[in-house]
Amino acid sequence: MRILLIGGGILGTAHADAAIRRGHDVVHLERESEARGATVRNFGLVWVSGRTDLELAATLRSRELWADLGARVPEIGFRANGSITLLRTEAEVAVAREVLARKDADDRGFALLDPDRVRALNPALRGEFLAGLHCTTDAAVESRVALPAIRRHLAATGRYRFLPHTEARSVTRTPGGTIRVRDDHGTVHDADVVIVCPGATLTGLARELAGELPLRRVRLQMMQTAPLGEPLTTSIADGDSLRYYPGFAGEALGHLVATEPQTPTAARHRMQLLCVQRLHGGLTIGDTHAYDEPFPFDVDEDPYEHLVTVAESLLGRKLPPVVKRWAGVYSQCLDPTELVHRHRADDGIWVIAGPGGRGMTLGPVLGEQTADLLGL
Repeated sequence: MRILLIGGGILGTAHADAAIRRGHDVVHLERESEARGATVRNFGLVWVSGRTDLELAATLRSRELWADLGARVPEIGFRANGSITLLRTEAEVAVAREVLARKDADDRGFALLDPDRVRALNPALRGEFLAGLHCTTDAAVESRVALPAIRRHLAATGRYRFLPHTEARSVTRTPGGTIRVRDDHGTVHDADVVIVCPGATLTGLARELAGELPLRRVRLQMMQTAPLGEPLTTSIADGDSLRYYPGFAGEALGHLVATEPQTPTAARHRMQLLCVQRLHGGLTIGDTHAYDEPFPFDVDEDPYEHLVTVAESLLGRKLPPVVKRWAGVYSQCLDPTELVHRHRADDGIWVIAGPGGRGMTLGPVLGEQTADLLGL
């Protein structure tokens, strides 16, 4: 079949990979020279820890697909590095113990480590903490280089064409049933299936095809340091992350939230600390959550100061200089039972958006699920 994909982010690229692996031909349109949205403004984390039981099977399958993609495309930098959520209060430790008692703890690869075992696993963690929740199934990829590398791999099949600087303007159906897409260069592309993956751009073509989507947009702030000078062998999170991942919900988390408020800066910006080391040695650190639009065009300094303080307390050392700061926006499905919102605009015409902060984690499995749904 002729598949036309609109949107060059992780969802569009994952759908392209799924279609190519099933033997179809793909034309892929992206209005920029490269994806510039949340796909490249994230941690590159394949994050199993903290996912709900409804999400777990799909998340583990997506992790398998990332490992397979990493074997096919080594340049994406897939690594099964795991994570450690560092716990600094007894109430945070209680949340970890409650999670460990659940029936799916082994599937997630959870273990509670004392400080000595944490440091044996990740010697860069020389700060103060009571314990660490280790998750062996978490992984990472290099988000800023993954998509071009995947596209080069797909192009080598001879069945994939990527068209940058090309914005889709209209999607119509001919009397004969062919789907016709016209781009802003005036070129017409005929297809059997059209999939629009608009990311956080929910106006324009996405709105014309699907109306007002049941999604909200979320803004985040992050930063990048110079090389650390030593390996950070796992990704790390702080105890505040327990508050923002629905898989940790329970009695112990309720007690934590009720008795241990976040610092004013963390609470105001709805913050958690996540940190992963890039292959070049620097650390990607974040993040914040803002939901009220219009989002500001500038970034606040307080969250960065908070993140530096927390990271240094866990590492037990000064951070390298911060060399980049940025903000990003992603779209999030409002239905907690759905991984992503899929809207069927017409036969063979779909708008798919809203994985939330799970886009990098779930991209491959969402592409696979769509292929199954459409019988590709």
